[in-house]
Amino acid sequence: MFDFLRQNSSNFIEAIQNLTSTQVGSKVTFNDQVEDIKSYDFILICVEESRGNFDNQDNIDFENIKTAFYELQLGNWDISILDWGIIESGNEISDTFYALRQVVNYALEHKVIPIILGGSQDLLYPHYRAYDGIKYMVNIANIDPKFDLGDSNIELNNESFLSHMIVNKPYNLFNYANIGYQSFYNAQEEIHLLEKMFFESYRLGEVASDIKIVEPVLRDADIVSLDVRSIEGQSFLQDNMYPNGFNNREICSLSRYAGLSDKVTSFGVYELQYLKSKTSKKLVGQILWYFIEGTHYRLKEVADVNNSSFLKYQVPVDNEVLVFYESQLSKRWWIEIPSNIDNVNNKLKQHTLLPCDKQSYLSACNQELPERWIKAKQKNEF
Repeated sequence: MFDFLRQNSSNFIEAIQNLTSTQVGSKVTFNDQVEDIKSYDFILICVEESRGNFDNQDNIDFENIKTAFYELQLGNWDISILDWGIIESGNEISDTFYALRQVVNYALEHKVIPIILGGSQDLLYPHYRAYDGIKYMVNIANIDPKFDLGDSNIELNNESFLSHMIVNKPYNLFNYANIGYQSFYNAQEEIHLLEKMFFESYRLGEVASDIKIVEPVLRDADIVSLDVRSIEGQSFLQDNMYPNGFNNREICSLSRYAGLSDKVTSFGVYELQYLKSKTSKKLVGQILWYFIEGTHYRLKEVADVNNSSFLKYQVPVDNEVLVFYESQLSKRWWIEIPSNIDNVNNKLKQHTLLPCDKQSYLSACNQELPERWIKAKQKNEF
């Protein structure tokens, strides 16, 4: 279907096809000529591109990473995965970007969730651009020790892709949320700039102390991206990772939250060229397992003010009346964003209800405006 896709080796395919019916690999099809991709739940895409990382352009061991995933036992789910092979690095990075954008866009058009395994995280830019023409405004949640804001005036790389998302047309980026940033890797100017743009950022220690605080952020994302350097080096038993980061259980919990989100339509794991140990590849396999398990337990809950399973709460705070909704089905919470502001171009028509948590409601009862609500309202008025 796509000439730039390289199929997996015959030895790898044979090994996976010999797995038992209780293992994930038994649900995988290896064929780029499949016409009806709508019959699949997930498309797995590997991208052999690391030139955007000036510090590490090593080869990626895709076969052992995928083997670590395919060898795991199935959960209580019935799934189908199409392994579409590998996008080889093009003559220019732009060639690789074009190929990834085409493949992800094709998957999205057919309502199949693409899972991208890739090298340098500048691949998130074509991953995001694949939504052009699919969705007007896009939310990204990026699990990453750095903001990757960089300078839009220099060539796009793995530490500057966010600035290119912001300044390049079409302007489809509505919200960017960084999960797990570490202050000593980010300049204060970048931290302040994210705040000025009303984007969200959550420090590593803040999330590690209460991982549930980012569930609403992941519930509101269209794209979830994971830089493996957000995982502590000790978890990978290798020296070229960062010393601090999420531990094994925390990163799998975040992946499961991403899968649970009814809104997430693609998932990317990047900077895989850093993985050298068997332990690190097994951990990535488990990250993928938890993402898929999360999707199995999606409730397909419609976040709408007219949803009959929602309880409505009105809380006066200063000059505002905050309107909260609690689902009696999932016990999840949302807060209403004003959309009747005069003389503004309302970007939030599709974001009338913003995911939040019960603590946001309790804080409002104590006369504290929730920070997510403030940022979303300011962004709508900007």
